[in-house]
Amino acid sequence: MEDSRELNKKVRDIFFEVSKIVIGQENLVNRLLIGLFTGGHILLEGVPGLAKTKTINALAKALRLSFQRIQFTPDLLPADLVGTMIYNQKSGNFEVKKGPIFANVILADEVNRAPAKVQSALLESMAEKQVTIGETTYILDKPFLVMATQNPVEQEGTYPLPEAQIDRFMMKVFVNYLDRDSELEVVRRIANMDYEYEPQQVIDKEDIFAIRSKINQVTISEMLEKYIIELVFATRNPLEFGLKEEAHYIQYGVSPRASISLYNAAKALAFFDERDYVLPEDIKAVVADVFNHRILLNYEAEADGVTTRDIIQNILKNVAIGR
Repeated sequence: MEDSRELNKKVRDIFFEVSKIVIGQENLVNRLLIGLFTGGHILLEGVPGLAKTKTINALAKALRLSFQRIQFTPDLLPADLVGTMIYNQKSGNFEVKKGPIFANVILADEVNRAPAKVQSALLESMAEKQVTIGETTYILDKPFLVMATQNPVEQEGTYPLPEAQIDRFMMKVFVNYLDRDSELEVVRRIANMDYEYEPQQVIDKEDIFAIRSKINQVTISEMLEKYIIELVFATRNPLEFGLKEEAHYIQYGVSPRASISLYNAAKALAFFDERDYVLPEDIKAVVADVFNHRILLNYEAEADGVTTRDIIQNILKNVAIGR
């Protein structure tokens, strides 16, 4: 197995390859790689035109993993996602026609536009890493990563994602507008119509599993383990931590999956920074992405303009390390 320095270099090379195509989305690439190397799925939210699809496509090419883009629409059927049984007239038997879900990297574009039956089919593949067609269950190839996008602006013709499915996403990442310099670089690059770059393969599947193994070996102190648990419990019992206003707005706190996701994400971030131990800053850097889709607020929070990100910031201010 390769040592950590060689694997760290390959992670840096992935960022470099993707940056040749996508500008100013380093945080997005970082979170996608955390999901890839820890076996978690990522939900992206942002207005159209922020290169969400292009980033995922470029990342899949740099990893040389099989990639499928699925455009979710109101008339999409579960069979369009997982596949179906087709009758072969020559043999007189039914044969399996596998759907696009049978790939390593899945881009579920505008995932909230599909009805409940399709969401259910996607949920099985995300949660169980398997697909059932007819009476046969098929194990999906590893690694398997779902990257879903949803548009926060246009809500007509959309179906709210079930809470159980939202919880299956390791992180929800908000994709923001670029800064001025990055936007100018995008304009200059796109204006050059002859500019085309195909990402070079940086790592293979063996490297991915080797990096996963190294991330598992990253140590986290007992004090920081308890800090993660305290952050989680602060969403469930805000009054215990002196968060009176937050207690007024939070309907449900985060699930145990949040604890696991935060634990793994912090370790992955430490590995990316070439450390074999977790710092408090690692936890604080990813806690919003792990928590923001799992904290359920009531109608009063919506009426007062309070967001989950506001809640998380106040929790970080009030929960001390070593409490």
